[in-house]
Amino acid sequence: MIGFLAKRFATIPLVVLGVVTILFIIFKSVPGDEAAFVAGATATQAEIEAVRVQLGLDRPLLEQYAKHVSGLVVGDFGYSTTFRGNPLPHVLNRLPATLALASAAILLTIVVGIPAGVVAAAYRNRLPDYLISLSVVGLLAIPNFWLGMILIAWLSVGLGLLPSFGASGPASLVIPTIALAARLIALLARMTRGVVIEELRKDYVRTARAKGLSKRLALRRHVLRNVMIPTVTVIGLQAGYLLGGSVVIERLFAWPGIGDLLLTAVSVRDYTLVQAIVLIFVVSFLVINIAVEVIYRFVNPRLRYA
Repeated sequence: MIGFLAKRFATIPLVVLGVVTILFIIFKSVPGDEAAFVAGATATQAEIEAVRVQLGLDRPLLEQYAKHVSGLVVGDFGYSTTFRGNPLPHVLNRLPATLALASAAILLTIVVGIPAGVVAAAYRNRLPDYLISLSVVGLLAIPNFWLGMILIAWLSVGLGLLPSFGASGPASLVIPTIALAARLIALLARMTRGVVIEELRKDYVRTARAKGLSKRLALRRHVLRNVMIPTVTVIGLQAGYLLGGSVVIERLFAWPGIGDLLLTAVSVRDYTLVQAIVLIFVVSFLVINIAVEVIYRFVNPRLRYA
């Protein structure tokens, strides 16, 4: 296991370097004078040139790239016009809020999505199956930001039960979590239903039933274990979607995470801040994928010897 983890974590710097290189090329290809933008609209030509020299923008691109990469290694992401300095401490300060929202959404997805899929499969072509399938279609069709606005109008404005914005406590996490997790719940429930139905048709389930095991016990003892492998895959892949989807949800609910900060950075063309947030997203996604592979090995012991 240690060798496996060492190999996986060793790939992270290579992927991050590739992403940094792509972002550097994109940002340098954007029209406009970076020094003039940093100096401000009222800056004189002399002030613009001073900023150009200070930030090293007068050097060849390869030299700028090398300086940029060496700075990233020691945690210097460059000059952010939003924070007037290195944006990394500010991004890290907001990261726990985004992780809390994404973790709550994943937990809600597991608690609701898997049981819903199993119940729909166990009662196939009966009323519970129809109701769950109808809910799945509805959740997939509704954009999460629109669902968020409906929940605000209903639970916050109409009933006054929950806060509609900010991070003032656990109650403020409820509506953003539901809005963010809704689509993933639908995907997981639909996938779980299909896998359970397929597993129920296999010989080992027929054998278990022929030995007198009830359908419920056969599901619990034999089917659910095999269902976990594709389920973990979907949850791991969609965790990246949750990080990306949190951008809109955080802005809608004024949630103080890095998704909201990313929209601010894009609106003011703060490329340094955009890059810092994108790299945080990339590293988070890579670590989540490694965690999924580790869970695979516990769910399916055969992978440990593959």
